[in-house]
Amino acid sequence: MDNKVGYQGEVGAFSELAAHHFRPDQTGKLVPIPTFEELFERLSDDTLDEIVIPIENTLYGSVHANYDLLLEHNAHIVQEMKLRVRHNLLVLPGTTYEDIKVVSSHPQALGQCRAFLTARLPHAEIVPSYDTAGSAKKLAAEMAVGHAAIASRAAAKEYNLEVLAEGIESNHENYTRFLLLRPGSAKLDEAKGATFRTSIVYAMQQNIPGALFKSLAVFALRELDLLKIESRPLIGSPFEYVFYLDFKGRLDEVAVGRALDHLEEMAAYVKLLGSYPAGPVVN
Repeated sequence: MDNKVGYQGEVGAFSELAAHHFRPDQTGKLVPIPTFEELFERLSDDTLDEIVIPIENTLYGSVHANYDLLLEHNAHIVQEMKLRVRHNLLVLPGTTYEDIKVVSSHPQALGQCRAFLTARLPHAEIVPSYDTAGSAKKLAAEMAVGHAAIASRAAAKEYNLEVLAEGIESNHENYTRFLLLRPGSAKLDEAKGATFRTSIVYAMQQNIPGALFKSLAVFALRELDLLKIESRPLIGSPFEYVFYLDFKGRLDEVAVGRALDHLEEMAAYVKLLGSYPAGPVVN
């Protein structure tokens, strides 16, 4: 397979590391893209063959923008993985803690390192950036004395920065779940794997008491294990919601097919996002 694989951020981003793990034979074909919106657009217009997105983090929760983009675009999940995220405080060589006046990184990274920043750098201004590696790249390019970035060790190497402190996340059980997407409707692209995960999004026909319970019951009746449920506002319908649901099972299993058929009888619509092997944990 000779695919162009896109990820959000600069070289050295955690999404790039995830892309390397998904497609180790495509190192020369990895394409950094500034925003998630452009990433999905490039997949839709066929200038990218696959894209890698973060969908949730164990410390900071879901990446809501990507849930919304999954609903908006015609793309499906091929694989997943859980990547151990190790944050580092990066500085220009020779910088000390006393020198640091500004710390920049992606808002999720800043949130994941809040305890460290409060304890060690209470005097520093915290400035959100669009990307962890992007904050490191900017620091190196501007030679910003008194500034620091939170990013990966790979970003430190890429931009010739010094690691002043490593492993600064508030909890070391810090994992981000990444998805590998391809364009088009969901299908069983990757058939290998003992355990499968299926992801859907749906909206109810009526916002009435018990509607959500009844929709979840179609899975309980068939003993399908629910893994995650996420609600998001239904755009254009104030105070109504769509529900993203992950459960154990393959699309071609009888119980899964019957559950989805049952759900479609009571839902306004159901969109299948993917049925794919349960991914590994990468430390």
